[in-house]
Amino acid sequence: MSAIRLLVLGSVRRNGRAHGYQVRGDLESWAANEWSSAKPGSIYHALKQMAREGLLRSHETAPSTAGGPPRVEYELTAAGEDAYTALLRDAVTDHDQGLDTLSAAIGLIDDLPRAEAIALLRRRVRTMEDWRAAVTRDWTPGADGENWGLVGEVLGMWLHTADSRAEWARGLIARLEGGAYVMAGEEGR
Repeated sequence: MSAIRLLVLGSVRRNGRAHGYQVRGDLESWAANEWSSAKPGSIYHALKQMAREGLLRSHETAPSTAGGPPRVEYELTAAGEDAYTALLRDAVTDHDQGLDTLSAAIGLIDDLPRAEAIALLRRRVRTMEDWRAAVTRDWTPGADGENWGLVGEVLGMWLHTADSRAEWARGLIARLEGGAYVMAGEEGR
């Protein structure tokens, strides 16, 4: 999965209908251009590609007053809404997501109902615990480290990553359970 698809779908969804410049502005305001592949060319490419795939519906608006071509606005189709929600859920729970995709998902997690977001984060914690158990099944940290060499360092990094990501997810669960953030379906959205 790419972060850009999730980010672009999320921006269009939040706007209801948006043109490429609006999507680009949203992603820049989220600083996504700093932590993801969200560059102007990739944003416009993603919009056109997802329109071809039937995830977005395109609408031409009036030509530019400066004499340019008509602006194209996009909105999510039913398939786009389903794809967005599936991408968001997968990005929250999959242990193998890149940090950019996970960051996009957490930045958009308030598009889910609170109970669902908490359940997905709990699943993420279990996934991290399962990943940790799989790593340690054949390798115990500190055990016979000289035979493992740099592979042991890699495995140790994986354990640290699993532990820190699980700890972080537990903290977000606690904040959500405590009422942090306005989630989908809640008053004030």
